[in-house]
Amino acid sequence: MMKLGCLSLSYRPNFGDKRMDLERFIDTAYELELDGVELHTSAFVSTDDAYLRDVRMRCLKRGLVLDYIAISNNFGKAESELPAEVENVKQWVDIAVKMGVPLVRIFAAWAPEGTDETAAWGRMIGCMKEVAEYGEEKGVVIGLQNHNHGCLTRTGDDVVKIIKEVDNPYFSHILDTGQYVGSPGASGSRGKEDPALNFYSSIETSAPYAVHVRAKVYRIQTGEEVWLDYPRIFSILRKIGYNGFVSVVYEGWEVEDAETAVPKAVKYLRRCIQEVSYTISP
Repeated sequence: MMKLGCLSLSYRPNFGDKRMDLERFIDTAYELELDGVELHTSAFVSTDDAYLRDVRMRCLKRGLVLDYIAISNNFGKAESELPAEVENVKQWVDIAVKMGVPLVRIFAAWAPEGTDETAAWGRMIGCMKEVAEYGEEKGVVIGLQNHNHGCLTRTGDDVVKIIKEVDNPYFSHILDTGQYVGSPGASGSRGKEDPALNFYSSIETSAPYAVHVRAKVYRIQTGEEVWLDYPRIFSILRKIGYNGFVSVVYEGWEVEDAETAVPKAVKYLRRCIQEVSYTISP
């Protein structure tokens, strides 16, 4: 059965105003009876060994898997800035090793305005090959997350092309259900899908490469996600036999606080997981 987790950024405003910290987030995940947690680098107040051990132990004592660490990089920066971007990813790979985390999330590239995307693509692939080789050396998988808003992973075809060009078993895919072009969450008209772009097709294209699924939640006031069709999405996952983690990634803070929305999202996605599991033939 698929496992259910939650990304720390689901509580971004709560971290910002100090209502939430990493320790409280882990305890909240335990209280919600989740299987694991995913931590964005911004949730760490330190990278000292003692602090990292404490975080790992807190998760272990609560039976929570540390599934991945999310890095916010940009391999589309000017060439002179790329070594620092690569080094930052490598440093977090090292932290993942210390914490026993098998996966780190990276982004692709946002090409600077007015620059040639083909050239930016080439530089990006070079960076990705370097961090993938480093991940392979350290035993940590690099997971490419799809993203729109000018990023070079607008479609499922983009993601698959990158994975094939990098061509490393330690370079994989973290599928974000709301971040392909045309999605109600990734489009200019928030809440409205662009049917001409058929973002569900992008999900179908890249899902077979995914080792983790980020389940975006935008509007959950009713107890069911309104912007994204999760029965359809879980049907796609079922068809490919996906059996990994699905993490709550809540981004509807302008209409409902995470403290009440995330428990609703957990309950809803858990139901979706159970329903799709029951439909799989023995």
